[in-house]
Amino acid sequence: MTQQNAAFEEQFGGIPAVWLRFNQFEAAVIPSVGANLVAFRDTEQGFRYLREPDQEQMDEFMAAPAVYGIPILSPPNRYEDGRFPWNGEVYELPINEPATGNHLHGFLHDAEWKVDGFGSDELESYVVLSQEVKEGHEFYKYLPFTFTVTLRYSLSSLGLQQQLNVRNNGKERMPNLFAFHTAISVPFAPESQASDYTAKITIGQRRELNERSLPTGQFQPLTPEEEQLKEEGVSPFFAAMDNHYTAEPQNGRNYMELTDHRTGDKLVYDVGTSYKHWMIWNNNMAGGFFCPEPQMNLVNAPNVQGIPAEEIGLIGLEPGELFEQTSRLYPIKAQK
Repeated sequence: MTQQNAAFEEQFGGIPAVWLRFNQFEAAVIPSVGANLVAFRDTEQGFRYLREPDQEQMDEFMAAPAVYGIPILSPPNRYEDGRFPWNGEVYELPINEPATGNHLHGFLHDAEWKVDGFGSDELESYVVLSQEVKEGHEFYKYLPFTFTVTLRYSLSSLGLQQQLNVRNNGKERMPNLFAFHTAISVPFAPESQASDYTAKITIGQRRELNERSLPTGQFQPLTPEEEQLKEEGVSPFFAAMDNHYTAEPQNGRNYMELTDHRTGDKLVYDVGTSYKHWMIWNNNMAGGFFCPEPQMNLVNAPNVQGIPAEEIGLIGLEPGELFEQTSRLYPIKAQK
């Protein structure tokens, strides 16, 4: 490809992908594995902002796509005993996490998505992908609702934009619960170390989780490092984290900001205020990446009593209604 701005089909690690290029940015989406956006790069600086599977990790990626790139989860996180009460019915989801006896992460992150179109002009390079859930779909087998999810990714001078749309095509109110298990690369600059980085995230309160990783309904006091996480920033590997927080926007924005103190560069992940919760997971401090996960609903929300649905993000869509939320990943260059 000689032109600078482009959208085209080409493989990523031997799997068909749609690539986007705009100025110094490039990104790649794999439609057949959950429409996972597996790469977002600044090619001028050599920065790779997401945890990408390399050629030797493609089998690993296929087996566990939720720990690379930007996987979409619905319904997200854990549901006690697979139970999912909704509209007076109790649906049964498969127990796919035997250690906790829960259902985990839903049915969209490893599904094959349709490419509706892609293109490029002087303003942006984009791709649109969709998932139509209806009879015969794995999601419908357990949660029999008919709807269309659309993901639009675009690169422009403003970085990477993600637009999520959900439309209820059915005749009854449906659950509208989504999250993104976004895997951010630490370090993202090739010459830097993980120790050069601090992360700030607009967390609020930390929810207590029981031995099955389900909320107890109680809050836990934030540690000094967690206070730093929400204020000036702290290493994303200060402790082993698989933590559940309320989101508390600051200055009207709900975001994660990762700073490389060696270069002065920052990566901002502005997720939008529909995501009322953050999950933060750092793979037991193994290094290389961590996951600041914007999540609409409290873990296990349909089974939680006594808290207003709006507060815990247990929201639904009426027939014909459309939900939309936009998120953005973008760099802030070091001040010279």
